[in-house]
Amino acid sequence: MATVAYMTQRRKYQRPQGILWSENPGTLVDGLYVPTGYEVGGNYPEDANPNLIDQFLVLSDHNRNEMDFTSQRIEQRQRTINGRMRSYHIADKLQMSVSWTNLPSRSHDSDPNFSFQNSITDAAPYTADGGAGGSELLDWYENHKGSFWMFLAYDKYKNFENTDNPYLHLNQYNQVIEVYFSSFNYSVVRRGGSNHDLWNVTLSLEEA
Repeated sequence: MATVAYMTQRRKYQRPQGILWSENPGTLVDGLYVPTGYEVGGNYPEDANPNLIDQFLVLSDHNRNEMDFTSQRIEQRQRTINGRMRSYHIADKLQMSVSWTNLPSRSHDSDPNFSFQNSITDAAPYTADGGAGGSELLDWYENHKGSFWMFLAYDKYKNFENTDNPYLHLNQYNQVIEVYFSSFNYSVVRRGGSNHDLWNVTLSLEEA
């Protein structure tokens, strides 16, 4: 089961990977968003609840390009009788696109089988941080026709204004958004001589 200790151990560097996909919005524990359940490719006890298995996927920052955000303002605008514009604001929704270049097709050389206590694995990583490879991204896409949750980690300190020090949260996921896939494209750049290929992946998501 994912815990603060599990998620802290799961990242290779000081900050977590930029993106995480989850079947659920997780919980807020000591200011840290933690997904509920066990990671895709993770180990779990024999008596684990089946509804908690394969609940989230940590995406890799390996050769990841920029996370591109577009804000869509949903509103109704009309001019009044005196010619002045009046707007009825409904919501702001995000659209996001991201891509990877030469991303390994799998995250590890074998099933990572992460420990459910601290996410340690004996499998050798192919991606720089042990995050999902191309095949794992594609599998998530193919199995999610509906919405799911996306955790984001980038400097958005305004989300922590109610904390003691909003400037000390770079090591946490700062935003959780329910999203749908808008598109998913990939190309196999090189077929590896071992047991993995290199892919280029481009995808876009839209806030629910």
